[in-house]
Amino acid sequence: MPDKRRASRFAFHKAINFHSRAQLAHDSHPDYPFNMARADCPHCEGSGWKVVERTTAGAQPLAADRPGAGIGEPKMVWAVPCDCTTGDRAERALQRARVPERYRHCDFENYETDNDIENATREQLAAWNRSLAQAKLLVQRFAEEFTPIASARTEHGLLLMGPCGVGKTHLAVSAMKAIVLRGLSGLFYDYRELLKAIQDSYNAESQATEMSVLEPVLKAEILVLDDVGSSKPSPWALETVGHVLNTRYNEKRVTLLTTNFLDSDSASGSAGASASAASIAPPPRVAGMRSPTMEDSLTERVGKRIRSRLYEMCRTVEITAPDYRKEIRHAGRSH
Repeated sequence: MPDKRRASRFAFHKAINFHSRAQLAHDSHPDYPFNMARADCPHCEGSGWKVVERTTAGAQPLAADRPGAGIGEPKMVWAVPCDCTTGDRAERALQRARVPERYRHCDFENYETDNDIENATREQLAAWNRSLAQAKLLVQRFAEEFTPIASARTEHGLLLMGPCGVGKTHLAVSAMKAIVLRGLSGLFYDYRELLKAIQDSYNAESQATEMSVLEPVLKAEILVLDDVGSSKPSPWALETVGHVLNTRYNEKRVTLLTTNFLDSDSASGSAGASASAASIAPPPRVAGMRSPTMEDSLTERVGKRIRSRLYEMCRTVEITAPDYRKEIRHAGRSH
């Protein structure tokens, strides 16, 4: 099978060393994904291990801080992964990451890049499908190379930009799924839902506190913030989102963002990104697709300070294609 990376004709602004520690760091995660254990499991109490006799197949020495470590003779008390860490582990991992049910089926395999659209020219179809394929390649490579070791990362995040229905959330969830199934922590939040959850925590009758909402958002190894800029900006909203992004940036945590709002000047936006944080040049916008005005640009929706921070912390990927949900017409194929 040919090496896709070697065969790729896409030119990125930042060179990627595929033999770096980031590429080799996949082996650094635990042998078993213990954070996938059921918190209410009566056998392991959420630890992912259950105590067995030393002769049990697959038994491993039991660390002193695991449940049952002080029972019996030290050399006889060993452990195996609990049954609750298998089975529907993937589903529980996505639930824990707050991935909506609608998107849990998403992966790179079912992201289509060879769409056929009515009343489109061959040149238009080629440009749109090339944009989809380029975005998929970049996000998939990002997921494959993701490592929890901050100093070994080649990327700090991605900003997926494009009109509705081009699969931005699909790609972001696909990357998160690939990462959390390696035993790492991830969290999905819709932009408006996050702001509402924080606002609700100010209600005296609420059981949640602002910190209980924010702490997982700030600490997750990978955060997907979907549909950025979807609500009209207010000083409070901009300050809150700015705090989340600045904290994650300063602590070198990875953030994936999606937005339907583009930069009003795509060329200058890409130039600004390449000067500081490695973006790829977006494909030319195809005839029939509207370029944003300053009034509905991403900068207008999130403010200049946040847009500037996103240039630093994310590689910008602009996807140019029609609304998949509205335009795709495949006879005999369900979507």
